[in-house]
Amino acid sequence: MEKNKFKRVQKCLLLILLINLLVACLKILIGSISKSTSVTADGLHSLSDGMSNIIGLIGIGMAAKPEDREHPYGHNKYETLAGLFIAFMLLLVGGKVLINAIHVLRNPMKPEISLLSLLVLFLTLVVNFFVSMGEYLEGRKLGSMILISDSIHTRSDIYISLGVLFTVIGIKLGLPNVIDPILSIIVSSFIFHSAYEVGKRNCNILLDGVVVDTEEIRKIVMSFDEVKDTHKIRSRGSIENLYIDMHILVEPCLNILETHILVHEIENAIRAHMNQSAQVNVHLEPYLNDNSYNGRVI
Repeated sequence: MEKNKFKRVQKCLLLILLINLLVACLKILIGSISKSTSVTADGLHSLSDGMSNIIGLIGIGMAAKPEDREHPYGHNKYETLAGLFIAFMLLLVGGKVLINAIHVLRNPMKPEISLLSLLVLFLTLVVNFFVSMGEYLEGRKLGSMILISDSIHTRSDIYISLGVLFTVIGIKLGLPNVIDPILSIIVSSFIFHSAYEVGKRNCNILLDGVVVDTEEIRKIVMSFDEVKDTHKIRSRGSIENLYIDMHILVEPCLNILETHILVHEIENAIRAHMNQSAQVNVHLEPYLNDNSYNGRVI
């Protein structure tokens, strides 16, 4: 990721952190004035949400460091590690919701939510919706996994808020109190799925999973007349921090200058099609089509 993009990601995370802190302080203030323990507790929970923003800021700050002797490929994977930590936080949130739901199933109770609590909940729902959507779109635009992961973490609060709202509506409509733990279990399943999605995306980067379809790269390479064949095409990283390597077969009669120019043209074509900052490594092999080698390369 380019340096100016790192700065944009940091600004986005800092802005969201300030919004979370503002919402949390507002909840705590309203809860203290109205002496509502539920609103105050929700405010304290919102403070904990800011932890994912802080983790993101730390991760992106370390990822922005330039290459050095110990890290010749840069520090980009610190952003991925921060994303995995957010996945772990989502697992904890989902587990907490599930445990509370099981406890209520064993010890049935009617949820008591005041009008003030509902208003604060609705306000939080609206704020979290716009924050999550904005952060996700910015993450897609910048190719930042930490923004995407953090937006999914924020989305978990939306699931919880919707669960509470549906519970209140259901009870008002005459549904039994058991609707509360049932909806909580459904909400926890959404949160667990979010944790899985965040973990899967970040693990794919750490484990060097395929980023670009091999055939897509092959079509670009084979569009050059000098290239007779290509194999061992690999890609890793992410679209924003892309690494591609391959073997290409060319006529043995081409000299060093000609093959050097060809390799640069292939690299530029791949970057133009995928990512201008992609790092492409091409290994040259002679194309031999005589009987002694049966068309195989050496």
